[in-house]
Amino acid sequence: MNRSILAKPPLFPPFNTRVVLLLYRLIWAVCLPLIMFYLYRRGKKEPAYFKFLSERFGHHKPRDERHIWIHAVSLGEVRSAVPLIERLLQDDTPVVTTHFTPAGRSEAVRLFPGAVADGRLTACYVPFDYGVAFARFFKAFRPVYGLVMEVEFWPGMIMSSRKCGVPLYLCNGQYPSRSFQRDQKRFFSRAKIVPGFAGVMVKSELQAARFRALGIDRVAITGEMRFEQPIPQAHITAARTLKNTEFGARPVITMASMVVGEDTGALDMIAKVQSHFLQRGLDKPLFIYVPRAPERFDVVAGMISEKSFSYVKRSDVLDAHLRIKPRSETTAAENAKFDINGVDIVLGDSLGEMYFYLELCDLAIVGGGFSPKGSHNISEPLCLRKPVIIGPNDYTIEFPAREAMAHGVCLQMDFSQITEQLITHPLQFASNQQMGRFLDVHSGGTAKTIAALDDFMYPTSR
Repeated sequence: MNRSILAKPPLFPPFNTRVVLLLYRLIWAVCLPLIMFYLYRRGKKEPAYFKFLSERFGHHKPRDERHIWIHAVSLGEVRSAVPLIERLLQDDTPVVTTHFTPAGRSEAVRLFPGAVADGRLTACYVPFDYGVAFARFFKAFRPVYGLVMEVEFWPGMIMSSRKCGVPLYLCNGQYPSRSFQRDQKRFFSRAKIVPGFAGVMVKSELQAARFRALGIDRVAITGEMRFEQPIPQAHITAARTLKNTEFGARPVITMASMVVGEDTGALDMIAKVQSHFLQRGLDKPLFIYVPRAPERFDVVAGMISEKSFSYVKRSDVLDAHLRIKPRSETTAAENAKFDINGVDIVLGDSLGEMYFYLELCDLAIVGGGFSPKGSHNISEPLCLRKPVIIGPNDYTIEFPAREAMAHGVCLQMDFSQITEQLITHPLQFASNQQMGRFLDVHSGGTAKTIAALDDFMYPTSR
């Protein structure tokens, strides 16, 4: 697919924003040693943070071919970009992906080993957000255009792209309501530099209206590409095998991506629900509890133990292939710790296995929204056709939460309401037909994105 560079749009930004951008560049110059120190300290625990340091200054060997540039800051953004990267790699133009975190960089390499090996894809750290670093990066890769995933609005990136003639588009984009309202009131905020994008591709009409209000004319509604990200079939197979052999007819609820401040309410809810089922002589639900961050695994284990729940850790009972570890042949006490079906809670103390945990369940409860931070994305359970419950704070995932609620495949509740829901209604409150209709309506994000790019790059060719 051939692409051409667009002519620069009218003068941007206005004078007052130019002044603030000058201050922003000065702040970067002053704070760069502090940023280096931060990366050095992080590198003590995670060496990958300080590795490939030259990439953060934009240093790369010049390439012979022009590249398509995709910026996916971390793990979640990389995964949402996978269907688009796969589609772009079918063409002749190579791809360069940039990331801030080691997790994002390594995930891109892991997902596309063949393309990395033959030079069709390069994964690297994003340059520091100032002009000289981006100028070096652009000189090395000569991007045909750039795609920024989700909500990354960096002044240096946007202004450097404009200065160097690189059309930069927001892809799979959104502007969360709280951020949008807050930024509108500030003298300088991300809202002031958003018009620097050459165009935006957003998830819903609500998001499109927000970007139009900021002065962007080139807006396309392309939906959610996370609905098309690849599902690891090994995890699905392992989950189905485990559920059939260990759980039987016992109902399973997965509580995914639970964050600080949610554990006490969540564990109290679990205790009330299980007590109710026991009093009625029914099999109490098995809860799979998955904290958001690995540093919380031991903390949450302590909280579960203090509540007198019986529990096992995924790392204790399952091997690397998600199969039950061999039972001990010595004592009954040692055997008991492998009884994954007889416990109240399975603690999901692992990374990168969320599809496994979700495939095990009849109902998913997604965390984040029971705290002020806002709910985490619900695309993964919806892709597996699992009904979802989220907390009151959904401003971070207005799409697809509002649409999912409208289709009856998602509920929004606090923990007391969830308790009532679980003891009075079936866990699978949404039918497979409802799930199918929701996914049919909101699929095709990659194809819509490619079509929007064609419209943006060739506005008179359609």
